[in-house]
Parts: sequence; C-alpha cells; structure tokens
Amino acid sequence: MAEAVVFDMDGVLVESEHLWEGLWTAFAADRGKQWGPEQTRSCQGMSAPEWAAFLTDFAQGGDSAEDTERTVVDGMIKALEDGEIDLLSGAREMVTEAAALGPIALASSAPRRVIDAVLAHHGVDHHFKATVSSAEVPRGKPSPDVYLAAAQKLGVPAARCLAVEDSSNGLRAAAAAGMTVVAIPNPTYPPAEDALAGAAYAADNHDNVRRYLLSQLKEGDRA
Repeated sequence: MAEAVVFDMDGVLVESEHLWEGLWTAFAADRGKQWGPEQTRSCQGMSAPEWAAFLTDFAQGGDSAEDTERTVVDGMIKALEDGEIDLLSGAREMVTEAAALGPIALASSAPRRVIDAVLAHHGVDHHFKATVSSAEVPRGKPSPDVYLAAAQKLGVPAARCLAVEDSSNGLRAAAAAGMTVVAIPNPTYPPAEDALAGAAYAADNHDNVRRYLLSQLKEGDRA
C-alpha cells in the first residue's frame, strides 16, 4: 500500500551528475591530480561532508574539507544560475501528479544549499512536504538514513513509501530503508546489477515511472 513518494534529486529530477563529476575533476586537476571514473563511482551517493573529505584527501592540495565543499558547491550554484541544471524530461509532471495523490519528499545526497536552490529555481519546491540532505543524517547513501528521515518527516512508514532512484548507492539506500524501489537507471552512470535487483519497477523514461507511481498511489487509496 503506497501512501507517499520519496524522490532522489540528481539524476532523477535534474540532469546534474555530470556537473558534480566535472567540478570534482577540475578541483583535483587544479591541484595536479587526475580524477577518474573510479573516484566518481566512489563519491556518488556520499553526503557533501563525505565527498569533500574524500576529494580533499585525494587532491592533497592543503585545503580543508570545508573549503573543498564550499568551492564545489559554489560551482554548482553558478551552474544553476547559468541555466546548466535543467529538469529532466517528464520530471515536472511526475512530481506534480504524484504530489496531487499523496505527500512527496526529497532524499538527496546534495547539500541543503543546492537542494533549496534547485527546487526553487524550477518552481517545484512547494510540492514537497519534506526535503532531507544526507548531510543532515549520520550516514550518506548507500546507508538508509536519508530515506528513513524523509519518511519520518512525512509521517508515513517507510514500508508504505515509493522511492525513485537512478544510481547504485541510491537504489541500495532506498531498499535498505524498506521502501518500494522504483529505478530510472542513469544511462551515463548505469547502476550495478545487484542494486537494480532490489527495484520493484524499472523504466528508462519518466513518463513510465510517473504512470507506475500514480497506479501505486491510487491502489493505496483504494486499500
């Protein structure tokens, strides 16, 4: 019985994973280090304090983790202001129509500053009853903390929440929280088979995911 939906943000609502990777790569390059796909995979799903510590250690440039995080997040905010962070096709309709049938939340690895800026910039912030950054919970994805916190804020048991994710660690986190996992596999950063195996439904476009979410929420209403 689905009563609510919890969405990831990067790769689910907006096309931004490549921007995070580009900023991590540039930060490391400025300090003489070569960032690659292995490092990106390690950081995907981490909270901002976690990836900032990883990047700081990797770059060995003498920065503090706080300064590293600020530099990268400033870059994301500039990218948003420059029109480089677009809603994915069908994401607005998916969010709007799901919110009309039940409460929705956001459970993102992005820092609070980026979450609030992205949702407000695209005019969808009012649809969300709760938003949680993994920086606000003890552990980032693949731990379930951010999803459990989102369910708690909604006042809905995690077992009655649908979770929409695109990446390996996000899918693992939602499954570990006990939610019904819906996958939109990221074509640029495809999730691992074990992570996809935990999804109840997977589709390569937002229209199909939207229809699935609506069907599950309507089933929950009837139950």
